[in-house]
Amino acid sequence: MMNLQAKPVITVFEHSPDEGKGMARDMRVRWALEEVGQRYDVRPVSFASMKEAAHRSHQPFGQIPTYEDGDLILFESGAIVLHIANHHTGLLPQDADARARATSWVFAALSTIEPPIVEREVVEYCEREESWFEQRMSSVDDRLRNRLKDLSHRLGEADWLDGAFSVGDLMTIDVLRRLAGSGLLEEFANLLTYVARGEARPAFKRAFNAQLACFNAASTDCNQSPIANHKESMK
Repeated sequence: MMNLQAKPVITVFEHSPDEGKGMARDMRVRWALEEVGQRYDVRPVSFASMKEAAHRSHQPFGQIPTYEDGDLILFESGAIVLHIANHHTGLLPQDADARARATSWVFAALSTIEPPIVEREVVEYCEREESWFEQRMSSVDDRLRNRLKDLSHRLGEADWLDGAFSVGDLMTIDVLRRLAGSGLLEEFANLLTYVARGEARPAFKRAFNAQLACFNAASTDCNQSPIANHKESMK
């Protein structure tokens, strides 16, 4: 039997390399917790401590985030977000078939959409000085455009991917946010507004502000979720 404590704890970067832009993978976990109204704490970890045995016992690859809830310890943001969605209302439909479709979009976001985005980031930051950089980047962008074209076609004029907002939208939008500044998302107007629609959700704003406060070290409450004092009903 899972022993659920009052507030789960997630690990986050002590000093996020994204400079507070909310691109680290703890953002999607924070967002999911805010959407379902679950309070949480965070434990910042340094790059050095992430590689030590204590952290690796929770995350064998020395990454973030991890999720601790009583005796339950999880790693991989997709698994964590699905766990949250399955144990709280608000991110998965009641209908079994619709729940399965929402889950498939989580896997599509992580397995089909995110890999070429990450590849693009690696090329941009690690291969820029190579003589073949422009050709390599062009090839990666073309493959990524194909993915975005398919996604754009599937979304069409709908607000969300499959009816009401779900965990599938949360994960897909968070993945697409990594394209900020690339100019690629702007080629697909419906995807651009889709991301903006997700970022306009109150739960997203709370999650974003919480991670930014931790980055700026401007709040003594950065180890607590903003929902702790949130009085409005969840939307």
